[in-house]
Formats: sequence, structure tokens, C-alpha cells
Amino acid sequence: MRFRHRAAAGFTTLLLPVAGLVGLATPAQAAGSATATYAKTQDWGSGFEGKWTVKNTGTTALSAWTVEWDFPSGTKVTSAWDATVTNSGDHWTAKNLGWNGTLAPGASVSFGFNGSGSGAPSGCKLNGGSCDGSSVPGDAAPSAPGTPTASNITDTSVKLSWSAATDDKGVKNYDVLRDGAKVATVTGTSYTDTGLSKGTDYSYTVQARDTGDQTGPASGAVKVRTTGTTEEPPPTGDKVKLGYFTEWGVYGRNYHVKNLVTSGSAAKITHINYAFGNVKNGQCTVDDTYAAYDKAYTADQSVSGAADTWDQPLRGNFNQLRQLKAKYPHIKVLYSFGGWTYSGGFGQAAQNPAAFAKSCKQVVEDPRWADVFDGIDIDWEYPNACGLTCDTSGPAAFKNLSQALRAEFGKDYLVTAAITADGSNGGKIDAADYGGAAQYLDWYNVMTYDYFGAFNAQGPTAPHSPLTSYNGIPQAGFNSADAIAKLKSKGVPSAKLLLGIGFYGRGWTGVTQSAPGGSATGAAPGTYEPGIEDYKILKNSCPATGTIAGTAYAHCGANWWSYDTPATIGTKMSWAKNQGLGGAFFWEFSGDTTNGELVTAINNGLK
Repeated sequence: MRFRHRAAAGFTTLLLPVAGLVGLATPAQAAGSATATYAKTQDWGSGFEGKWTVKNTGTTALSAWTVEWDFPSGTKVTSAWDATVTNSGDHWTAKNLGWNGTLAPGASVSFGFNGSGSGAPSGCKLNGGSCDGSSVPGDAAPSAPGTPTASNITDTSVKLSWSAATDDKGVKNYDVLRDGAKVATVTGTSYTDTGLSKGTDYSYTVQARDTGDQTGPASGAVKVRTTGTTEEPPPTGDKVKLGYFTEWGVYGRNYHVKNLVTSGSAAKITHINYAFGNVKNGQCTVDDTYAAYDKAYTADQSVSGAADTWDQPLRGNFNQLRQLKAKYPHIKVLYSFGGWTYSGGFGQAAQNPAAFAKSCKQVVEDPRWADVFDGIDIDWEYPNACGLTCDTSGPAAFKNLSQALRAEFGKDYLVTAAITADGSNGGKIDAADYGGAAQYLDWYNVMTYDYFGAFNAQGPTAPHSPLTSYNGIPQAGFNSADAIAKLKSKGVPSAKLLLGIGFYGRGWTGVTQSAPGGSATGAAPGTYEPGIEDYKILKNSCPATGTIAGTAYAHCGANWWSYDTPATIGTKMSWAKNQGLGGAFFWEFSGDTTNGELVTAINNGLK
């Protein structure tokens, strides 16, 4: 899937320039204490990015932390992440969030902020003591309460109970958090939450506050589903209709979760794959934390119509997806890891599948957004074969990884994978045990596109997503029908196969021949990358002039493009139903028109 991973390169141009790390002197360490150090990590002239790192240098656990400092007049914090930052004039205070307050001996945690002005912090204090560790931090925050238990669950309410937290000076009360947002403060160890929606999933945690008004770490999370069924029925039909939402699309493409609502697409899909989480050091990790959970949305940009506040526990795409699910309860969201750019990390992950799976579940079930994700998708391009890099993990590695993911996530989570559609003899499908892995997965997203394109600059011109073979196809087996047939022959059930649709075209320039098979001189110009263009642009700039192998092509001037239209998608959906496939998926939402005509074609075709 060349295009959708190269698209990430467009995001990198938006990063602010790095000015180098400019840190304060490393503090001395003292037994029974903790330290806080500061570094300016970026400076772009009109502003800067700062980072504080808190480290427990003592011998006992630290249950909470508060960092205080002074900025000279004219320097201030404009936004922050991984801490609650407030100020009184030029005096600034940062407190841990519910999930990152506890530090074991030797452990450290960082939080960051964007700022304006040119001053440096001074007068640092950590929990009332010196930031260099020369004095013992003061009053400890309370411990985490016990994980709540749920009882008396009805259509609209649930009773929560938990074991008490402990504190050296006494616990004053408890904050009850639903889906990461505070819904109540109580003095006892139980609470009944009311006014809920029936047939809806919620996640609850609790954190204690001591007599000094310090909050401790959040408890473990309990998931609750209210009884009854939702008012809104899911889309008609029983087929999966899944779209990829790209994390970086909120930048240059200016495509946000709310666009799924305004386009009408949210009512016509069943699943969303959020792309992409990274795979580093054999573990799953969030990639762009700002876009994922820190970017603030105004009221007009937000799905709910309410503006984000600077101190709310969760913002960004994850919070918008939470709001989308509240509005469209039938939608399930999966966190997709890997992709073209990040698949290089799977080789190390395959060396310890159990550890990899555990790390993925920790990300998916992070208490801040545990209610957002209903499963995980693995996009390994390609196991035991070559993509951006060449993998040598062996034919059993993909099956082993899939088995470990299912064992870790259990039956209540969706576990899926995006896989190659190379149906050639001895090709990528033959390189891994996709048949054996299928027993552990809910379905495969078969990437039946990107077969041909201007990565072969001189052509021949050919449709990048042919449904079937045709006379003159540049390579045998490079079409949807052959890929699906090969996967079936390896024992993958038809219902576990989703047909892939690209919401974009691939094109060449220097082409004189209208029919496929012509020569070219290179890639046609594209908005984000040569040889690539969104459907929403192509439908007007280079309308289709013919069809071949179930997909459309267009010759305009010296350019030649291939892409799917509502009509060809209708043909492909009929074919998918006749094959008994589980449905269809597409890459990706932002390539569609503002009224979602390609999503509509998929929905109508699968009814």
C-alpha cells in the first residue's frame, strides 16, 4: 500500500524546526528525594517548546508530583500536555494527571508545553521541596483507590463501588471519572451514575484527593455497558463497511472527525481504522501525540459542538472519536499499527510476540481513552517479504503474532490485519501463513489496490485497482479476483475477507494513448505526491473516459489516471457479495467528496 504510507511524508514538512536541546544543569541526586529538570526542546522564534522531567531519585515510591516555577514577565505557557498546568501571574504550577503520578524508585516521567516569550524558568520546586533533590519533597498525595466494581446496571444508570485510598494526612474525597471526564466528587466509596444512554459502553476510574487538595493516581478502569438497545439502528445489511482515518490528515488535508458527520459518511459505515500507531523497539506506541490526544478543537470544529478546554483530560482525535461514537453508537473503532512507514518494527516484535501484544493492549486500554477503541488492526507490510524494507522473520511469524494478539486481547476485542493482495505465484501471499493466522483474526483488509502506478515511470499505463485480469495486464496475479481466490485456497473463510477500495487515483504523464498499455515519461502531477491524486479532485480535473477490469481510467491532455468511481464501486460491491466476502474497506476518508459519494456507493452496494 505505497500511497497511504508515503502520505505521512507530507506531515513531516509541518513539524516545527528543532533548535536543539537547551537544558539546565543536571541536578544533584539525593536519597529519599526526587528531581525536576527542564529543557527547551524546540525554538521557532515566535515561540518555543519546553519539557520538564521528574525523576524519583529516592528509595520509596512517589505517589504524586507537583512542579512549580517562575517565568520572567512576558514569558508564559500557551498549551501543555501530560500535566495540568495553571498559573498565578508569573508563577506556574504543573500537577500530574491521573495516569502518570506514581513513580517507582529510579523511574521518571516527562510533561511538555508550548510557550511564548524568551525567558527561562527559575525558582523550581518539586512537591514543595528543592528540584535538585537536596531536600525531601513534602506532603505525599493519596494512593490510587481500588478498581471500581459495577452493580445495579440499568438502561440509564450504574452503581460503582471501590476500596478506599490511603494518605498520610487523610483522604478528603474522591473524583469519579467517566470516559476520562469528572462526573462527580463524593466523600464515600460508592456512587450511582445516572442519565446514561441505553446500550452504550462506558469506562470508569476513581482518584482520591487528600486534605491538602492533592489528587492521587487514578484507579484501574472498569468497563460498563448499560442495558437495552440504542435508538439508532446500525446501517442496513450485515457487511463490514470500514474506512481508514489518518492521524496526520488534520494538518495539510484539514480533514477532521467532524467531516465524517458533515459528509453523511458516519451513518453509512460500521468501522473506523485509526491510522497509524507506531511500532518501536518491538512495542506498540502512539505516534503523533499532539494530533492523537492533545490538539484542542473549537466548538464549530467539534463533533459535539462544545469547545475543548485547556485542562480537560483528553482532547485531539481520540476525544473527537469518543464524541462520534456517542452520536453514532453502532460505529466500532480499531487502532491500526504499522503501515508502509512503520512496518520495519514488526521484525523485532515477532521475536517476542507476547511482549508485543501486551504493549499494544496497554496503548489501546490506556485509561484516558479505554472507551474509544474496540479492537486493534495490524498493518505489517510485509511479513517475510519486502516492502519499504525486507523482512526475514520467517513464514510462521505472522501467525505467531496474530495468535499472541488474540491471546492478549481475548474474545471481546476485534483483532484484524491489513494484508498484501499479491496473488501471483510465489508472491507475497505465499510468503506468510495467512491461512493459519486467520483463525485468530476477525477479518483481513485485503489491499486490492496499488498494483500498478508511476513507481514504474515509463508505464505501461494500467489500472491500479483491477478487479479481474485482462489481456495485456502487466503482471499476472495482480488483481483482486486472483488475490481473493488465493487466500480462499489457503483456507481463509470468505466472510473474513474484505475487498479494498482506494479513494484516490494513480497517474502518469507524457501519455498519448487513451487505452491502457501506453508508454509514459513519469508521474502525473499530484496535490500531495506526484502520481497520486484524490478522487474528489480527479472526478472534475480528469473525468473517466473508459473502464477496464472493473475500474475506471481517464486520459486528459498528456495525463492518464485510473481510479474508482461510484459506478465501478457498485460493480465491485456486487462482486464482493457474490463471493460471500465479509464486506469492504477503503483508504481513506479524506479522498472522498464533501458529500461522501464513494462511501454512499459502498453502503448502497453492500445492502
